[in-house]
Amino acid sequence: MGRRTADDAESSTSTEAASGSWEYQTGYDFVVVANRLAVNRVANPDGSTGWQRSPGGLVTALAPIMASSEGAWVGWHGAADETLQPFDHSGLHLHPVPLSEQEVEDYYEGFANGTLWPLYHDVIARPHFHRHWFEAYRRVNRRFAEAAAKVASQGATVWVQDYQLQLVPQMLRELRPDVRIGFFNHIPFPPPGLFAQLPWRHSVLRGLLGADLIGFQRDSDARNFQRAVRDRLGYYIKSDQIYVPLEENHEAGSPLGGDPGRGTAPRQLSVPVEGSYRVAEAKAFPISIDTDRIVELANDPKIIARAAQIRAELGNPKTIFLGVDRLDYTKGIRHRMKAYEELLQDGALRVGDACLVQIASPSREGVASYQELRDEIELTVGRINGEFDTMGHTAIRYLHHSYPVEEMVALYLAADVMLVTALRDGMNLVAKEYVAARKSGDGVLVLSEFTGAADQLRQALLINPHDIDELKASMVTAAKIDPEEARKRMRSLRRQVVSHNVQRWAEEFLQRLREQ
Repeated sequence: MGRRTADDAESSTSTEAASGSWEYQTGYDFVVVANRLAVNRVANPDGSTGWQRSPGGLVTALAPIMASSEGAWVGWHGAADETLQPFDHSGLHLHPVPLSEQEVEDYYEGFANGTLWPLYHDVIARPHFHRHWFEAYRRVNRRFAEAAAKVASQGATVWVQDYQLQLVPQMLRELRPDVRIGFFNHIPFPPPGLFAQLPWRHSVLRGLLGADLIGFQRDSDARNFQRAVRDRLGYYIKSDQIYVPLEENHEAGSPLGGDPGRGTAPRQLSVPVEGSYRVAEAKAFPISIDTDRIVELANDPKIIARAAQIRAELGNPKTIFLGVDRLDYTKGIRHRMKAYEELLQDGALRVGDACLVQIASPSREGVASYQELRDEIELTVGRINGEFDTMGHTAIRYLHHSYPVEEMVALYLAADVMLVTALRDGMNLVAKEYVAARKSGDGVLVLSEFTGAADQLRQALLINPHDIDELKASMVTAAKIDPEEARKRMRSLRRQVVSHNVQRWAEEFLQRLREQ
């Protein structure tokens, strides 16, 4: 079957949305499986719709690899109750997986973001456990696995991405035992005590163990996973290698949504007998950013001029604090604002000398807890500004928008202090983007120790965001730091970020996968 272009992509109605009856071109040596495709649908000036490559670091890292290896990307295209035929765009071979509106509600908003996301982020918000959510999750994961199985060539490499698709590796292994399977978890993996709350914990563990290589952001995440496997399944583990018994390579998740082995004690295994197992490896591969792109933009005269314009629009304060986050309860936005408010009350900071710019991009607006968070943040901003604004200056400039990368780099250049106060974060790439943009060597990064980035960015001002007094002290230190001390820290941070970019991350993971 010949390849299709974006203009050729055809859609159909919901009657086909869950049928899996679309056709594929097969024979791809490298297949990426992710919840979303590598493109976004956009409106053209003439009123028609088209596609635009996603700006994220994952697409940036994998696109050249896919081009050189005739790779395919399997994922949902973002519209419910619509089936698209496979198509090509910007050198990417795209294979859409259809989802019904009910599946988006149950699989994505429900199990992925109402159960797994809060559970994996230290139960900052309460996770909800619903059997019909898990059944939708299992059913959709099966559809993704079948899609990958259809497009992969004999002996292909398949790289599955993130927490939405944790059952896919084992399902794919059952369908295509000839392929090499990698999985990368972009969010934290919880301690065994928290993970044990999940009613379908055995299904998730077995699903992930279908992969030959399971990657995590931090060493602690890999250890949490290994301990969960040992405690719940009793598998033998040595030096990041997990010995998976061959007789237990069954599907992750029963048809009724139950959990095989639930309620039974783990079977403690001695060193397995040769030929009775296969080995899966679980270790950390911390992700990074497209540093070359950020540095290029930071040197653009137009963006430098825009940064100066931003400072002028804010009244040229001595210190601009910047927060850039998805509007999510894990990001510590409330803690940041509380610390800033108390500094204004204490007189340690004064409006006019200081300004906090908070970018809070919309996130999961159909989920009630996110709607409540937005209301709370906006009320807090209004109260602080009402108390501390002057006629010429504002205390907090709050922007509930998403911005293109060019505007973000201008903001990074304009800001004196970057505040990353996440309560729990797999990595936090904003911290790395800020560092990459500070080509002049100045600027200060205040960074939560509960982010994956804290493992690499040790010269930041590391803080516990739950400790408001410590956060306040670090904000004052950042505002008044000796310029030479700031430059020394930033030079060290930039060396780390520039030398460990997202392309290196992808290459190191895939090289390790090839060695399995």
